[in-house]
This record gives sequence, structure tokens and C-alpha cells, in this order.
Amino acid sequence: MPGGRLTQQERRQIALGLADDLPYAEIARRLERPTSTVTREVMRNGGPTAYRADLAHRATERRAHRRRPAPARGPQAGDQAHGRDGQAVAEYEESLTTVLMGSGLSKMTARVLTCLFTTDAGSLTAAQLAQRLQVSPASISKAIAFLESQSLVRRERDERRRDRYIVDDELFFQATIASARANDQLVATARRGAAVLGADTPAAHRLENVARFLDFISESIVRAAEQARDVLHTKPAPAPDPVPVPVPVLDHQ
Repeated sequence: MPGGRLTQQERRQIALGLADDLPYAEIARRLERPTSTVTREVMRNGGPTAYRADLAHRATERRAHRRRPAPARGPQAGDQAHGRDGQAVAEYEESLTTVLMGSGLSKMTARVLTCLFTTDAGSLTAAQLAQRLQVSPASISKAIAFLESQSLVRRERDERRRDRYIVDDELFFQATIASARANDQLVATARRGAAVLGADTPAAHRLENVARFLDFISESIVRAAEQARDVLHTKPAPAPDPVPVPVPVLDHQ
């Protein structure tokens, strides 16, 4: 499998693959490159709708010329901790960021959430996030504000009176409940519209059906989340010890 930087020809193949609506995995297979390499290349250079091979190649050359050694990352710099492969960790972080963006998050918000998900401590300060992502504190502040509004992170003051931004198991429950309850206003508005338009009209029937559907979905999600809440606080069971395989004894007689 080839390594190193993408060539201009490879970038043109990526552009052709995007024009044909091929998934990143298929483009990567044809190039004999990791999918994360193609994903990172496209997202760094305008995304799937704006990617241009020649522009991407020139931009990469400019970045290479002005690149300086990056400062050491914060307390989470030890990608090799616990025997981890640093390159594999970096590629996974890129993949997770791309998936989070696909769910509707902006790129910076997705990058911040990825950092918090993948740090063992489960928390970082704004300064640590800014250092880790090499962005301005203002960018971190904007991303954190959105994540807090969606109940995806919470903040606490540490012993040095710094705000720490935290992801933990309980936040998944809270975010699920908040997401389900976000439909409540739409349900109420749809039912108000049904009353305004007249109970026996087609438009009113349509709005009432929408309200009933969303109401049912919201209640089902809340009920399921409450039933499954304990799963978030259960530690995975240890892997069973391997069963020894008996070695046959050969009869040499």
C-alpha cells in the first residue's frame, strides 16, 4: 500500500470519484490508500461538493512550505499511552470527527467533541483544547457553547478555578432526553395550527397526525432511555481467559 503524501494524479482520481458520487471507502480502495486519508484530504480542501484536485495540491504544497514543528500537546499528548498506536489514534480521531460532522455538527464542534471523547480523563480546559487543536480560544468558546446547549458537555471548576469541560456517561442520557423533548414545542405548535385551520380540514388532519407521530416518538425515546440508563454505568465484563487447546500426542510406534 503506498504511503506518503498524495500525488497530484491521486488527487485528480479523488475528484473524479467524488464527481461519480463514489463513497470515500471505494475511492480509497482504488487508490490503495486508507479511507481516513481520503476523508481527511476531502474535508481539508472544501468538502465533497467543493473539492478541486489542482487547488488541493497547491494548498498542500503551501502548507508544507510554511509548516513549523508543532508545539507539544497538552496532558493528552501521550497517544502511545497504554500501548496505543499514535497513528491509529490520529486516524480514528479524523474518522470520528467526520462521522460527527455527518450528524450535523460543525467541523470545529465535532473536533472539540472528539477531543473530549478520546481523552482518558474525559475532561479538558479551554486552553488545553485550544492547544490540542491549534485554534483560537474564541473558536473553542463558540463550539463549547453549542455543545452545552445540546447537553453534550458540562462544565466544572477545578481546584485552580479553571473551567473544565466534561463528557461522561450521564451526559448521554441527558442529551437523549433533551433531544426527545425538543419535539414538544413542535407538537404543541402543530396542534395549535390544527385548531386554527379547522378540525375537519385536510391541513388540520395532517398537522394532528404529525403531532401524534412526534409525541409518540418522543415518549418512546424517553421511556427507552430511562429503561436503559443503567447500561451507561455498567463496566464491560472482563474478557474470558483463553481456553487452552489440547495438543495431540503423536504415536511414533
